[in-house]
Amino acid sequence: MRALVIDAVRSTPAVREVPAPSAPDGGVVVEVRATGLCRSDWHAWAGHDDIAFPHVPGHELAGVIAEVGAGVERWQVGDRVTVPFVCGCGRCAWCLAGDAQVCPHQQQPGFTHWGSFAERVALHAADANLVRIPDGVGFATAAALGCRFATAYRALVGRARVQPGEWVTVVGAGGVGLSAVMIARALGARAIAVDRNPTALELAASLGAERAILADGRDVPAEVAAITGEGSHVAVDAVGSEQTAADAVLSLRRRGRHVQVGLLPPVDGHPRVPMSRVIAWELDLLGSHGMAAADYPGMLALIEQGVLEPQRLVERTVSLEEAAVLLPGFDRSSAPGVTMIDPLRG
Repeated sequence: MRALVIDAVRSTPAVREVPAPSAPDGGVVVEVRATGLCRSDWHAWAGHDDIAFPHVPGHELAGVIAEVGAGVERWQVGDRVTVPFVCGCGRCAWCLAGDAQVCPHQQQPGFTHWGSFAERVALHAADANLVRIPDGVGFATAAALGCRFATAYRALVGRARVQPGEWVTVVGAGGVGLSAVMIARALGARAIAVDRNPTALELAASLGAERAILADGRDVPAEVAAITGEGSHVAVDAVGSEQTAADAVLSLRRRGRHVQVGLLPPVDGHPRVPMSRVIAWELDLLGSHGMAAADYPGMLALIEQGVLEPQRLVERTVSLEEAAVLLPGFDRSSAPGVTMIDPLRG
């Protein structure tokens, strides 16, 4: 099969023929019809994750089951499916409680094993992790759910428990941030989008952001306070840097809730967080790591009802060859929205 391969940390990605995967026991092989290009894939390329090379990245995917392994009961060849980027084992106490996203034995396509920047990908523990794509939901829309949209959904619904009328400051208007804006609006909250890209802020406004702040050296927390009076009830760092995390935390009102979604790799030592404010104002710091398959039905129901429209986040679709060019510079990309890859595209 054709796949985008990384041979070493920060090496030039190349598209070439590699052996196709076989279905593991309890798992399946999916023919990939759409897979998202995400900042997390850039982190893998940049060496911020413990992965073995050569490596095929890709963790947001949707497609059709092409092969079923021994012991799979719920799925068959031809089923249209997607999957969370965290695949739980399906057997531990965390998985049985519906918290597969923190499974200690988790598998992650594109990280723990070869991922979906390929014509086919192997997935583990299919009965516990696969999600059926409803009729009327396209592959690109379903693929957009696997990491960024589902992570934003759980961050606001499951972790921060956002309430109608609350102010939600979203720092970063990339895939996660734009998803968070759309979801906050659907929950009846008032979203403030923060980004250094004016085009991304325009898109955020079209998705429901009530106010926008251009992060061009301005005092973001002060601007949030001026808009809200006391600061946000909830803040989300959807980028993952010392500056964006601090801006999000300092944008909160007393007893506010911060959700860290963007990865904070210790490139220059662990990033500093304004813990004095956290203590003095009794802020809640919450992590959000994807979303288990068990929680997908509620989100999918809102998509089928038209309340949530993740398809509006898909900005462009590219080939594997185009993705190989884009990946090394993805941390500097100014393209708003989600970039989707079609591995079957010539």
